[in-house]
Amino acid sequence: MAKKLLTETDVRNAIKRGEKSIALELRTIITPSAKDVLQQFGISVTVKDSTQQRIPSTQGETSYHQSPIVHSTVGNSIIVIGCDHGGYATKELIKKFLTEKGYSILDIGTMSEEPCDYPDYAYAVGRIVSKGEAWRGIMIDATGVASAIVCNKIPGVRAVPCYNEFVAQSSREHNDANVLTIGAKAMGIESIKSIVVVWLETWFGGGRHKKRVDKISDIEKKFSR
Repeated sequence: MAKKLLTETDVRNAIKRGEKSIALELRTIITPSAKDVLQQFGISVTVKDSTQQRIPSTQGETSYHQSPIVHSTVGNSIIVIGCDHGGYATKELIKKFLTEKGYSILDIGTMSEEPCDYPDYAYAVGRIVSKGEAWRGIMIDATGVASAIVCNKIPGVRAVPCYNEFVAQSSREHNDANVLTIGAKAMGIESIKSIVVVWLETWFGGGRHKKRVDKISDIEKKFSR
């Protein structure tokens, strides 16, 4: 049976109709942005089993009854990832972690712990995102700060060094950040993994936030003439 899809638009249309619950068929895919809106407005989800009975479910969980639903469609989402020598070991762990989650990874190096210059790799990550050749970018150095400085010199890039899940979520929801910079020596690997997941699975909020991001773009354009 073909998988069905529940998108953010579907959820918002249900909200406009005054619905407080959405019934889904087995194997329906909920996109990340749809999940965010479900949580934001407290909309519950029920899943129909083979007898068409509704099975209550909680949208905050990572899986539903009999695991019929996944929350993201990531198979065609390319993430470009880079690092300097200080971030190499962490890059390899994160690359494996994301590959197992179904993301397509474009690794632009570095490929060893031999000393190198972070601006070269941060520029490569930012440039690929700027050209639209990758959905998101991740760059890893010792603190995450240095690479963010480099990436933010590139038009169209909004790079953020994140050090907890709240900052990661806010940078996506409010700022539409498209490059995440990580400090390999500033945090443990489990904290880094949780930050990466939150950052990748949080969608831009739009609305008043879009107006502010547009102002950032306007400032950028003034200095690109």
